[in-house]
Formats: sequence, structure tokens, C-alpha cells
Amino acid sequence: MTVMIEVRDLSVSFGEGADRVRAVNGVSFSVERHRSFGLVGESGSGKTTVLRALTGLAQHWTGHMAVDGRALAKERDLAFFKTVQLVFQDPYGSLHPRHTVDRILSEPVQIHGLGDVTRRVLNALEQVGLGPEFRFRFSHQLSGGQRQRIAIARALILEPKVLLLDEPTSALDVSIQAEVLNLLNRLQRALGLTFLMVSHDLAVVAHMCQGVAIMQHGRIVEALDGDRLAARQAENPYARQLIKASDGYDRAVIDSFIDYQ
Repeated sequence: MTVMIEVRDLSVSFGEGADRVRAVNGVSFSVERHRSFGLVGESGSGKTTVLRALTGLAQHWTGHMAVDGRALAKERDLAFFKTVQLVFQDPYGSLHPRHTVDRILSEPVQIHGLGDVTRRVLNALEQVGLGPEFRFRFSHQLSGGQRQRIAIARALILEPKVLLLDEPTSALDVSIQAEVLNLLNRLQRALGLTFLMVSHDLAVVAHMCQGVAIMQHGRIVEALDGDRLAARQAENPYARQLIKASDGYDRAVIDSFIDYQ
């Protein structure tokens, strides 16, 4: 299959001199077109920084990144953002509190000079399972699940090929998480999207993705395809520990864990 996202020997640093921190160190992976790939790891493992580098939000990087066969430079142009969109973790913080849903969804259409704004807004709402009655509501009038659906609609309205998903359900109740994950699965099949998902929850990634890379201290310590993930066949000790933790709390298992800090 065709590779949609290619990352090779990516390193990302923050700060200068003695304060310089390498948040990502030599990360490589690829995502095939129309497939889903997950980056999993604890907080501070570097997984979100990889997404920020892809979107251009983290500019101090080295290595090679390409999307849809096009190598990425330091600056991203409008064509990139029409191809790649990011869904943020926090549906409460990612939507402007003083803007209506209509304005939130219309703005990217206007920035990219696309026509037929009303049709695009209504279609985006329909895609995420919300009716036209939501069009002129403010974000504070929506539930957490509805806000995340609006965030997904905003990402879809430019008809991208790739969605970068940064912990898209971690701020939601468990029952709502399932609804949003099922929505994302349906949208991927219907629209032929490619997903790169970041999560600390291996169970969520296993549900969504055909492959996963497990990150620790800025590096990928193990990559698993869907079959190995389902069979729990990790070789790296930290990866095995993370898989055990995804089963839920077990005091005996937790007591056996090694601190890899």
C-alpha cells in the first residue's frame, strides 16, 4: 500500500545551551494510506511532540518527514493544512468560547478561500452526527462529547486526507469515549482517512489502530502490528509492562512493575 505519513530519524529539541532538552530522539515510523497508527506512552514520552513537529508547531527538529509523498519543510503552507488536520485533546479549550459553532466551522473555509460556506458547515455537522440546530450555539451550550464532535467537524470541513488525533477522548466520560471512537472509525471508512493517534491508553489504540509504536523517553522502544498487539507479544520490558497496565488495576501486577524513569 502507499505510504501516507513517513517519519524518519526525527529528533525534536527545546531550549538552548545548558537548558536544551531533546524531547524526541531518532523516531522513525510510517503510516499507510487509509490506515490508523498509534503512538503510545506515558506523559513526557514525546508522543505529542511528534504530532507538533508534523503540524509545524514544534520547529526545532531534524530528520525527515513527508505527507502524501511531499517532504515537509520548516514552514507549513495552506496546502499542507488542507491535507492534514489536528484534533486536540481538550474539547473545552480548543473551541473559542465567544464564537458560535457556525463561526468556528466557517473560519477555516474562509481562510482557504473555499466557496459554499453554508453547505460545508451543514455537511460537517451532519458528518459528526449533529443537526443544524447546533449551528448557532456557543461552546458553553454543548456537552463535552458534542464539543469534541464540533472539533472533529472543524478538522473535516477542509476535506483532509490525514487526521492527527491527540488523545481525542481522554477528557471525556468513558461512555462518551466509545461514541467518539466509533464515530472516528465510521468517518475513516466513509472518507478514506489516514489516522495518526496519540494516546496513553493502549486499549484505545488497540481498538482504533492496525499498528502501534510504544514510546519512552523520546524514543520508540517497540513497534507492534495489529496481530502482535492482539496477541500481547511485546519483547521490550517497558512495552510488556504497558500492555499489562492496559488491563486495568491489579495490585499484584502493579507491585511487580519496575520504575523505568
